[in-house]
Amino acid sequence: MEDSLKEHCTRDTVVRNRQKCKLNESGKRLTQTKPLQPHSGVCDKSKTNDPTNRLASNGTNKRQEERLRSPCSHVYIMVVVVVLSVCTRFYKIDEPAHVCWDETHFGKMGSYYINRTFFFDVHPPLGKMLIGLVGYLTGYDGTFPFIKPGDKYEHHNYLGMRGFCAALGSCLPPFAFLTVLELSNSTSAALIVACLLIFDTGCITISQYILLDPILMFFIMGSVLCMVRFNTQSFRPFSFSWWLWLLLTGVCLSGSLGVKFVGLFVILLVGINTVSDLWMLLGDLSLSLVGFGKHLLARVFGLIILPLFLYATIFAVHFIVLSKSGPGDGFFSSAFQSRLIGNNLHNASMPEYLAYGSVITLKNMRIAGGYLHSHWHLYPEGFGAPQQQVTGYMHKDFNNLWSVKRPDNSYDYTGTPVLVRHGDIITLEHKETTRNLHSHSHKAPLTKKHQQVTGYGINGTGDLNDLWQVEVVGGKKGDPVKVLRSKVRFLHHSTGCVLCSSGKTLPKWAFEQLEVTCSPYVKVTPNSQWTIEDHINPKLPNISLSVLKPTFLEILWESHIVMIRGNSGLKPKDNEMNSKPWHWPINFQGLRFSGVNETEYRVYLLGNPIIWWFNLFSLGLFVVMVTVTSVAVQRGMNLQENQKAHYRILKEGGGMLFLGWILHYLPFYIMGRILYYHHYFPAMLFSSMLTGITLDIFLKNFDIIFSPSIAKYILRGGQLVLILGVIYSFYLFHPLSYGMTGLLAHDPASSMAGLRWLESWDF
Repeated sequence: MEDSLKEHCTRDTVVRNRQKCKLNESGKRLTQTKPLQPHSGVCDKSKTNDPTNRLASNGTNKRQEERLRSPCSHVYIMVVVVVLSVCTRFYKIDEPAHVCWDETHFGKMGSYYINRTFFFDVHPPLGKMLIGLVGYLTGYDGTFPFIKPGDKYEHHNYLGMRGFCAALGSCLPPFAFLTVLELSNSTSAALIVACLLIFDTGCITISQYILLDPILMFFIMGSVLCMVRFNTQSFRPFSFSWWLWLLLTGVCLSGSLGVKFVGLFVILLVGINTVSDLWMLLGDLSLSLVGFGKHLLARVFGLIILPLFLYATIFAVHFIVLSKSGPGDGFFSSAFQSRLIGNNLHNASMPEYLAYGSVITLKNMRIAGGYLHSHWHLYPEGFGAPQQQVTGYMHKDFNNLWSVKRPDNSYDYTGTPVLVRHGDIITLEHKETTRNLHSHSHKAPLTKKHQQVTGYGINGTGDLNDLWQVEVVGGKKGDPVKVLRSKVRFLHHSTGCVLCSSGKTLPKWAFEQLEVTCSPYVKVTPNSQWTIEDHINPKLPNISLSVLKPTFLEILWESHIVMIRGNSGLKPKDNEMNSKPWHWPINFQGLRFSGVNETEYRVYLLGNPIIWWFNLFSLGLFVVMVTVTSVAVQRGMNLQENQKAHYRILKEGGGMLFLGWILHYLPFYIMGRILYYHHYFPAMLFSSMLTGITLDIFLKNFDIIFSPSIAKYILRGGQLVLILGVIYSFYLFHPLSYGMTGLLAHDPASSMAGLRWLESWDF
């Protein structure tokens, strides 16, 4: 830490020396006047003309004392922070011994990695891969089914995966401590932040289970810490430590994005910081354009090329490990599926050309568009004609099979096969129910401008609305239809609309499958294009499908399209709790992790209300303090040197954290997907760090009103009351994290009844 303080001082010295350089009329640099040199690790605080960015020598004693404080004190505090973080996260980590909340998803996905079974998820794979890896290394065999919350783990080893998440969650308070210490040079501010995160019941709860959130927040905080440490190395560019923190920033950025797409927000934060840094370097006349180019290329490599390489590597490992067919196959194209061992398309052979009498499956070309599917259930009243449902289904199923027939059923299917060609009129008979693919003028159930598509008739006998004209995209009349390679459209012969998948999810009466419609808009789009995936016709010769295997870049691109569309398709289900972004900062409502009645072991995700409301108060206080001080500086008011230093810290360090909070919070207001309370926790980390800096500076400036002796008592008393209040509130609310039993909080006899401060807290 002593070296860190010296770095700060040396950096300030270099900046001042650059500003004191004289330029002659031709723009050439002359020798410096009165160059400033660091002495014994302490900056020479000479006066400058800028009152907000430079400290005068007679007004910086307090800050110098903080910088020169024994490094041992920082080490001791850091050790205490680490110990408390670990203890609070690992306490009762084995309870409850059953599946809690989203462990049913991410624990199951860890099992898929152990079993090498392909699956689909809306998030990038790094977090699940790490969970699976740690589970494997700690003795979990990947056999637990993770069917639903409440299922007992019994003899299965789940503690390794929970412990891994808790270990990463334990790093958050130390990372925040170091970050704020770098930004503010104040041990008290760093200690306040550490206390806020150590004793927050929400951070504890979300770190103790098999979830992606602690992994994501670890990489986000790592990115911020490494970025801040890299900024402190600016006085010695291209040194080992300079490169180290630059590359570590890039590694953490790739980790953030590799866990969830929310990692894009911290990438944006680092990007803004980098652009600002480069802009300042461009204005440094002592730096040549060649030198500036080196800085630019170094950042491009460390913050763009390296993270992209690591991010692509994560997916390469993901694709290599998940080599077996699984529940995620149907979300991807036929070419993608052909690389999965056990998939019916892997090393398979089938007839190359479609013929009458063939039994086929049709997959929509829209990413995650699903298979053309039908079942015995009818459309309910109010959703078109009460005929058999036709939907898009994401998984392989016997109800996806259709027979290709001539309209008049006059074809002799026992003779030589006749190929289906571009322009032919056909009927598609559902193999299981023997009803024909049908459309009519009734409106589609969700997309009202489209026509309804149903199953109609019996044993292949229907009416003229069962006729469809085959169109090979890019083909001409008479061209044969190739299996897997031809993009085919089906034009309704009677009305001229085109068969398509709207991508919308139907209600529960259709088992939340995808809507299939007949669109009057006949423009060629992926929604209206279909590919023939399975093809059964024993009278035709087979060809190998090995030529269909896609390249790595193709499957990488397809994976991202599927994830993005999957994310946007996450809508609230019936009776499902949906949180609103404005709920989060005020701690309006938590989230049940385990248990719903008084006989069950209950865990409730809710932030420590004292901490969260302090954070909310500090956000407003920060804005007021920066605004008032900026106006005072602009009006030329004479500020004391410590006040100038505090203003600079508040504006630069606090401003960066405030921007981080905005970037990790405001975008949720424009997201169309379902949102949950836990989405706020990355933003909460930034608001907590901002609280530490804001309250610390606020308490240190009471000497504006009171005498120095009274202001000192207020400072120490305020810090003590804040920390003790946080600890006491943790004592009150710790059952939310570590488990509750007995009466529910709404019962007056419950031990938690007095703590239900808001009616919306349903613990």
